Amino acid sequence: MRAVVQRACDGSVRVANEIVGVFTGPGLVVLIGVTHTDTVDEARKLAKKIYDLRIFEPHHSPMPIDDDRRELSASELGLPVLVISQFTLYGDTRKGRRPTWTAAAPGPIAEPLVDEVVTALRELGAEVSTGRFGADMQVSFVNDGPMTLILEQNAPESPLPT
Repeated sequence: MRAVVQRACDGSVRVANEIVGVFTGPGLVVLIGVTHTDTVDEARKLAKKIYDLRIFEPHHSPMPIDDDRRELSASELGLPVLVISQFTLYGDTRKGRRPTWTAAAPGPIAEPLVDEVVTALRELGAEVSTGRFGADMQVSFVNDGPMTLILEQNAPESPLPT
């Protein structure tokens, strides 16, 4: 499972010219891609990792806080999350000029796992809005920082230099 997590000033997603998900003020825009071997457990772990990422500062808080730490999470600040399914995160462009999508899980596998990420985020206390699975979506947001991270839940760990 792969996620692109972006700290944003605001975010929205439209389907057929209708806004189906939105937040204003600071929050996270998260693109989620699913591959064939992903599991519910990985989806839940990814949701926790996303919501607990310490990528905000005290000024991002919607209410004044007495905390001089420089790095706070969306969960600590109670910030919203916009989740968008994004099968193209598993596009392969190593050969030729046309991406292949064979690593992306088909809808019957991917949709329940994206839903599981959303459910787990809500269970953690997040206000979550979403796009519409499989739809042609237009996603708009202002990346704050810019701050963009790529998370992989089932990726093998790379060895640390010694």
